Amino acid sequence: MTNYTKSTNFATKDALASGNALKIVKGTEIDTEFNNIATAVATKADLASPTFTGTPTLPTGTIGTTQSLGNSTTALATTAFVQAALSAVYPVGAIYINATSSTNPATSLGFGTWIAFGAGRVMVGFDSGNALFDAAEETGGSADATLPTHSHTTGTLAVSTTTTLTGNIGQKATASSSGTSGVFTATNDGVNYGGGGFYGVNQISMDANHNHTLSGSTATNGTSGTNANYQPYITVYMWKRTA
Repeated sequence: MTNYTKSTNFATKDALASGNALKIVKGTEIDTEFNNIATAVATKADLASPTFTGTPTLPTGTIGTTQSLGNSTTALATTAFVQAALSAVYPVGAIYINATSSTNPATSLGFGTWIAFGAGRVMVGFDSGNALFDAAEETGGSADATLPTHSHTTGTLAVSTTTTLTGNIGQKATASSSGTSGVFTATNDGVNYGGGGFYGVNQISMDANHNHTLSGSTATNGTSGTNANYQPYITVYMWKRTA
């Protein structure tokens, strides 16, 4: 008990000669010592559920100071140990994120050097198989990419074909050609009665190069302008520890 001071030196009484009045231990002396002891004890913490005042500290070298990270025992932990544990959670290179506070983590956590990180960017996981994401802190993309409006047109399809028409004897077959060029022939015997009709014709063959025209409507697609390709996002404060 460092705050207890003994009022009477009882050991010196032993060296006094018999009959010396000072050799006698008086009740008042004993009472004074007990009162001093009681006062000193009252200033000490109880073993069960103690309440400390002032600034209690642990001696250097105790387990509370030197225990390893991850210690889950009931040993007391000093503020130095707590700071070391937090520093291990946020090593150099770690990212600290806060949704509402812009306070630098050096102030809120009490350690390290931190810089604002990733302004206006989202984070993406490292991917060694993708050249866009195979290096730490690699950047890319654009917030101002334009998605232009555009349309498609129809054109002319050129086709080379041979068409064969067959019929029975005595059957009338007619054919016409509207191609750009070609040859129209009739084989075997037949009688031409005019008007594009043949009787007794077994086969009529037309060989012609001609065009097919496709028609249809076109529509405009896409959106011209900037900032039209953002993914859904939410804004937070991000900090990177540099030291």
